[in-house]
Amino acid sequence: MKKFVFASVMALASICLVSAPTLRAQDSDTISIKDPAEFNAYQMATTQSDPKAKAAALESFLTSYPQSVVKKAVLDLLVDTYGTLNDDDHALSAASRLLQLDPNNTKAIFLSVVIKKKQCGRTSDAQTCDDAAALAKKGLATPKPAGVSDDEWKKQTSATYPVFHSALALDDIISKKDVKAGVDEYKQELMLFPTDATKSGTGLVDTLQLAEAYAKLTPPDAPNAVWFYARALAFAPDSFKPVIEKKLNYWYKKFHGGMDGVDDIKSQAAATVFPAGGAPVIKAAKTPAEYAHDVVAGGNLPGLNLGDKEFILANGVKEDADQMWAVLKDQVTPVPGVVIEASATVVKIAVSDDAKGAKTPDFIVNLKKPLEDKDIPAVGFEYKIPPATALVGTYDSYTQVAATATAGQTVQIVLRDGEIQLEKKKAVPVHKPAAGHKPAAH
Repeated sequence: MKKFVFASVMALASICLVSAPTLRAQDSDTISIKDPAEFNAYQMATTQSDPKAKAAALESFLTSYPQSVVKKAVLDLLVDTYGTLNDDDHALSAASRLLQLDPNNTKAIFLSVVIKKKQCGRTSDAQTCDDAAALAKKGLATPKPAGVSDDEWKKQTSATYPVFHSALALDDIISKKDVKAGVDEYKQELMLFPTDATKSGTGLVDTLQLAEAYAKLTPPDAPNAVWFYARALAFAPDSFKPVIEKKLNYWYKKFHGGMDGVDDIKSQAAATVFPAGGAPVIKAAKTPAEYAHDVVAGGNLPGLNLGDKEFILANGVKEDADQMWAVLKDQVTPVPGVVIEASATVVKIAVSDDAKGAKTPDFIVNLKKPLEDKDIPAVGFEYKIPPATALVGTYDSYTQVAATATAGQTVQIVLRDGEIQLEKKKAVPVHKPAAGHKPAAH
């Protein structure tokens, strides 16, 4: 599922790629070219109407006049031309050459970040991601160039700074494996975007990325994941909605325990980027201990099935688990399940679905009499409920096993005086003639 959603994120990104804002050419004062041949070559290259021809002519000019006084202006124009052609490789090359001449060139930094960030997301190459992040940090630290008005600089930074934070977030998550830092960068990005800009393009893509990041935290932040999945769902193209909604529903139900109230969250998230008060209000589902307590409080513990009894022993607080155990202690019970390990004196069984899935025993049956080698059950053999072949024993003790990073809390139940009861074959009925019946004469 995660791979599918990430693929959808990248596909969505491919149709919502940020367009470079209009960044003014820096140092655009009039420059005189004194060599007539150089001037003519410059005029010929810059006045080409076909972008491919223009790019070729500009490259040819730079090859012929590598030290030209207009080299920076030509590279600036070449960046734009390759951008028009959607030629990322050559655009990146031109931007890199421009940065060698003008290390603080905002256009070259921004375009390089956009392209390298796209490559980072597509390949997950750590070095490419790091390069995008380094340029993004440079872009955030670049001072306002001389000759650029405050209003113009504000427009440029409003368009570029969110993308720089987006590149930092992707690098944190993919290269540095620091999801928490990635969450912080995505939040900073969305705070900088005008609200409408989060409904499409990079803002929409990274709303979905932020939801994914919250889901990847250890432990996952389900409420915030739900919120940003809901926000992305509200504005995503129809073809992307099913996979986003599936993730939204999964995390909502996992946290809340049901789907009631999810439509309210969808409505709230569609109306605003961030939840009021900084965190969405979603009531958490009852804990396993709370569910266990409710069952114990409901009474009729002897009438519960084996799975429910085990659930209470595994998850109940001590008082509830002990109350359940008081009903079971010294009682004989069949143990239907799969053999995980067996010897002449002990059979270890996986009874619950979780235990079967993990191939770990949750019941240990100490046998009353040792088995002969030929009678020791094979691993994988499944005992049933009588009259089928069954393993029975007497409840002796239980121990709760604390949860781990990969498994919830469980219980190990020990039985004594175990024995195997073989399947009882039904007797074949003997047909008796009805009273008064006489055999047919021959």
